[in-house]
Amino acid sequence: MTGPRVLLGVVAAAHGIKGEVKVKTFTETPDRLGAYGPVTMEDGRLLEIAGLRATKADEAVVRFAGISDRNTAETLKGAHLYVARTALPAPAAREFYHADLVGLAAEDASGNRLGTVQGVHNFGAGDVLEIAFAAGGSEFLPFIDAVVPVVDIAAGRIVVELPKTDE
Repeated sequence: MTGPRVLLGVVAAAHGIKGEVKVKTFTETPDRLGAYGPVTMEDGRLLEIAGLRATKADEAVVRFAGISDRNTAETLKGAHLYVARTALPAPAAREFYHADLVGLAAEDASGNRLGTVQGVHNFGAGDVLEIAFAAGGSEFLPFIDAVVPVVDIAAGRIVVELPKTDE
């Protein structure tokens, strides 16, 4: 796979004795894991999803073509499952793929460069952006309109309103 790719899930464990695996999904719904064609692992191996059933809001049991026993399924534990960014539909307004945000320049409202988006995380209370500041250090900022009023993917930047601190 060449070009940007998007992480859709991670194999958590083998499931049963017929080669199925549990996958922690990062898609809108678990059944979307199979909607974009075959997935690719870190080592470049292509896996075709032959069967999939959602078991939780962020988990699915998956059967990959050519994997029919538990021992082989166990070798997939921890595997990251990717698709090409081009396989995904365009996001709706004010929706973004995390892969599109990572690497964007973080600027203040005047256009001064503050740093770079290093990651997008969700620890349970909503998405946060990890900003690595040009002056050193990093900080997590809530990914909300009041803090990040502008996201301009085409220009490769976001505008950040840093929270006021009492010092």
